[in-house]
Amino acid sequence: MRVGRGLLDVRPLRSSPPFRRLWGSSLLGALGGQVAVVAVLFQVWDLTHDPVWTGAIGLANAVPLIVFGLVGGTLADAVDRRNLVRWSTVGQALAGLALAAQAATGVQSLWLVLGLVSAQSAANAVGAPARRTFIPRLLGPEQVGAGIALQMLTFQGAMLIGPALGGLIIGQWGVGACYLTFASMVVLSLYGILRLPSMPPEGAGTRPDLRSTMAGFAYVLQRPVLRGSFASDLAATLLSMPIALFPLVNEVRFGGSPQTLGLFLSCVAVGGMTAGLFSGLVTRADRPGPIQLGAAGVWGLALAGFGFAGPLWLAMALLIVAGAADTVSVTSRGLMIQLATPDSHRGRVSAVDHIVGVAGPDVGNFRAGVVAGLTSAPIALATGGLACAGLVGWIALRNRTLRDFRISKIVRDDLMTPP
Repeated sequence: MRVGRGLLDVRPLRSSPPFRRLWGSSLLGALGGQVAVVAVLFQVWDLTHDPVWTGAIGLANAVPLIVFGLVGGTLADAVDRRNLVRWSTVGQALAGLALAAQAATGVQSLWLVLGLVSAQSAANAVGAPARRTFIPRLLGPEQVGAGIALQMLTFQGAMLIGPALGGLIIGQWGVGACYLTFASMVVLSLYGILRLPSMPPEGAGTRPDLRSTMAGFAYVLQRPVLRGSFASDLAATLLSMPIALFPLVNEVRFGGSPQTLGLFLSCVAVGGMTAGLFSGLVTRADRPGPIQLGAAGVWGLALAGFGFAGPLWLAMALLIVAGAADTVSVTSRGLMIQLATPDSHRGRVSAVDHIVGVAGPDVGNFRAGVVAGLTSAPIALATGGLACAGLVGWIALRNRTLRDFRISKIVRDDLMTPP
């Protein structure tokens, strides 16, 4: 493979004007979301000075994401997906304006803040599964991986820039201006959604009811590629999620400096950005299954090593490796899920993907904290990372369909299908 083919594949931005609009919309939405994260953390801490309540922000986000993500997945297979995302984006903007209004009027109500955070999360969750189905509708099968990698790059870039931008805005103009910035970015992102073509589900669609939702779960369990891909991601997130242990590792090993804690978080993002810039190695590969399995195993082993890393440079290097492995795993997983799922089921399967991506890290961080409380942070990281690598290895041995999944076959079948 030529060196240039290993770099980020930008063909979707050149070949598809609708994808360019979607990409710009996603960039604005992700950046605004990270600005809002800083604002909510700052305001809740200012109101309570209690880490229990800052932790409750995660609960206020996670519960609506899971509940309304299921609703959104079923709706995405029943109605025009562009309209569903349009109205969910409007809901996010209204929640952002309400957060700005409560900050500007000085209401000082913790429950109001958490309630509005939950409302914004619910609106986002309704549209998230439908948004994930856009890429295979706007791009050919051979460019779906590149489109997913470009979307991942917007998220990683927002993680690097958004928190710093949010802190700057709060320092200069206050938390209300931060919320207003979030709402403005969401409104601007709406332009890209409105310019997309109509995207009803292919075929007759489905009824938006509980039976259809359960049918989506059954479809995932019946397909070895989907089942194995989700199981690998759950092994990585449930068993070896490290974020909750960063403060403890920093205090025990590196003196508790807030600068060092910030470096830990930045290293994961730097690894993800680096992997994104070289994502052509992933998106142009014909067999994404072994890539996801290998990346999930590397994630676990890198975090196991981080648990016992002595020098700071080694700890940071291992987090960079873990961040890169995470991006590779998520990109290859997203590619397989979208191409292995017919359009009639993509909304519901994308809802499962969304829930796994949201709930897995939250539960994994909780597991890490419990194990560290009973033992120590190094043991929690090492046992979780090794267990992750072991389980992923077992999945690789048992799931031949996942190992042998080929993009070229999907492209060939797509070309042979009559219009």
